[in-house]
Amino acid sequence: MLPKRWRDRFSVAAFGFVLLVSILGCTVGPDYRKPAPAVPANWAEIERVGITTGPMEVVRWWTLFRDQELDSLIDRAVRSNNDLKLAEARIREARAQLKIAGSQAYPSVDVQGSYTRLGQSQNIIGGQAGAEYNLFLAGFDASWEVDLFGGVRRAVEAAQADLAGSEEGRRDVLVTLLGEVATNYLQVRGNQRRIAIAQENIKAERQTVQLTRGRYEAGLGNILAVTQSEALLATTEAKVPPLEISVRQAIHRLGVLLGLQPEALLQELFKEGSIPPVPPEVPIGLPSELLRRRPDVRRAECELAAATARIGVATAALFPSFSLTGALGLQSTNLPNFLSASSRLWSLGGILQWPLFDAGKIRAAIEVQNARQEQALLSYENTVLVALEDVENAIVAYAKDQDTRRSLVGAVQASRQAVEISNELYVKGLVDFLNVLASQQSLYQAEDQLVQNEQGVSTDLVGLFKALGGGWDLRYAKEVGVHEGSFD
Repeated sequence: MLPKRWRDRFSVAAFGFVLLVSILGCTVGPDYRKPAPAVPANWAEIERVGITTGPMEVVRWWTLFRDQELDSLIDRAVRSNNDLKLAEARIREARAQLKIAGSQAYPSVDVQGSYTRLGQSQNIIGGQAGAEYNLFLAGFDASWEVDLFGGVRRAVEAAQADLAGSEEGRRDVLVTLLGEVATNYLQVRGNQRRIAIAQENIKAERQTVQLTRGRYEAGLGNILAVTQSEALLATTEAKVPPLEISVRQAIHRLGVLLGLQPEALLQELFKEGSIPPVPPEVPIGLPSELLRRRPDVRRAECELAAATARIGVATAALFPSFSLTGALGLQSTNLPNFLSASSRLWSLGGILQWPLFDAGKIRAAIEVQNARQEQALLSYENTVLVALEDVENAIVAYAKDQDTRRSLVGAVQASRQAVEISNELYVKGLVDFLNVLASQQSLYQAEDQLVQNEQGVSTDLVGLFKALGGGWDLRYAKEVGVHEGSFD
């Protein structure tokens, strides 16, 4: 049973505590409200072949290409890419910062123990010459700054938004990584196909050189046709090395994206493969769905929420702060009596602080946070506009390049017929060799342009999915370790 005086003191403390808790609901600063940017009801360029507004339900969008090598590369990249690991480290940092912010809402308790040997001065009242004694101390100190006006709660809100922003940043890195792996893989396959076409034309042009030289030696042709055919052959051969450089550079880039040495994938990818074709139809959803799918838009929203909360943190500094302090321990000059009841000490009190004059520093800090919130809002609105622009541009590129492909297919067919006809007429002596050269050059250019276009169409589709923010859907995210739980 505690003495009466202790019970009275604790009753007063308890009453004060209840009074403080009753007003803890006061939180200064603006509450965050989700922005509602204006978005069109539909895409302006939606009237394109192969694109629909159906729901974008494909989690692994790259599987639409039906290329097992691409599937393997992307899965390995997601598990080992260093940029993704760096983004994950930023999330762990943000989580720790959230814990730090949240800890400010709780009391802090310290334990201490000390031993001191004291010698008393003779030049004080009651001082004794040569008086020395020991001082033993052990106990607990506690303090708690009560969050009267919600500054700590606003700081926690800001930290939560920062954490959500870090998670969205990782998703943004993931979306970019998926697109970069697919783009470089398409570059490898496209340039390999261009090399193959060049080699086929080189073979045909060597036959032409032999033909013209044979006709010249037989007296049926002239040396000009020989030199022209040799010049065309050399020109085509000169186009192969730059393509081989591009292939190796893209393979090196893929190696780095997978967290490997640049040359690690040379043997795996050096064998020629076909360019993955695009599907006949691609559902892309509606513009309103884009805002919840694109990680950069979601991250900008998190930054806006954090900036709004920090206004409350700055505003709370205008108001008084109240701290509860207490101590409980043992103190004695005699070690044998140290654990006795007579050695007990305790204290209980409170500290009130209220800034009266700071030359406008606090209000300037509030203005800073207001300006940062305004910047965050403008950045969010601009991010939304850029996201819409990216999709519209990707739709146009994807659709128009398919129109170009249809024209190039016809050009290749016509060029092949022209080569056959011109060769027959040249052998019969009915046309000049310039006609043969022109038809061969046209065929090579048309075939090369068609391959570039096929690569471009597939790359456009990758760009469209990237613009749509595809690749981090919840099902795939769980599979690769990218978890939900961002700011909503």
